[in-house]
Amino acid sequence: MKFKLRQLEAFNALAQTGSITRVARALNISQPAASRLLSDFAKNVEFDVFKREGGRLVLTSESRHMLPEVQRILEGLDHLGDLQQNLSNQTAGHLRIACLPGFATSHLPNVLSQFLAQRPGVTVSLEPDRPERIQEWIIGQQYDYGITDGFTEHPALHSSDSYIRSVCILPDGHPLSVKTQITPQDLIDEKIIHTRRDSRFYKHLVHAFASNGISLKTWIEVRQFSTACKIIQEGQGASIISALDAEQYRHTGIIIRAFAPKILHRVSLLLPKSSEPSKLTREFHLAFKESLMPFLEVE
Repeated sequence: MKFKLRQLEAFNALAQTGSITRVARALNISQPAASRLLSDFAKNVEFDVFKREGGRLVLTSESRHMLPEVQRILEGLDHLGDLQQNLSNQTAGHLRIACLPGFATSHLPNVLSQFLAQRPGVTVSLEPDRPERIQEWIIGQQYDYGITDGFTEHPALHSSDSYIRSVCILPDGHPLSVKTQITPQDLIDEKIIHTRRDSRFYKHLVHAFASNGISLKTWIEVRQFSTACKIIQEGQGASIISALDAEQYRHTGIIIRAFAPKILHRVSLLLPKSSEPSKLTREFHLAFKESLMPFLEVE
């Protein structure tokens, strides 16, 4: 047997109304068309679909047994239609994001919260890891979108780069807070909290100090900028970090000032070349890039 959707709709409408006239009205078709749909449905099931009782059409026992299954099919098709609409409008779907650990605990949660607020049917998998692993995941399409740094070109990946400016952070009430811009000369006597010594950013920082004839007075080595912020909240030390990370701690006991010379943090946003990103992924890419705009270095 091969059922058509309109036959199922006519059968369900008959169960609700008990009248060919009302079936026709419910489906917005003529009465002959409604009768034909029910007749074709009866031929498919090979049993009497209804009987007349007191001027009303009543389902037979076989039809009553079949009705719940027909209704489940129709409800499933309605759900499928809603899902298609939600996917088209990016209000449903699943987004897999791989990112650096620092993003997972600072900037990204705010961006995700705003993005998902307008898309109640969307779910997200968020996995922080090192740059090499993120690159592998995006190439293998285990994740849809990658947020990393230190990326070198790869033939299997699209990369969109943004350059975040650096700032100096100090404890609240620090004497240098009167300055609008901090230089290495200002920090000659300060204990510096910095990233690990093998990082590209640390090497740039040492060079910036050396170029100004200043030796960097290292104090505490940390893996993430957020750790530096938390130490300085306690009233100790100074640090040069990404403006993006510093913003998360504004008004929490630290002072944020511009830093010169410029030291830029490159953020690479990765997509696989082997497949077209979903509409949802493209929308998130645009939203995330826009979220970086206030922190970009302006020439």
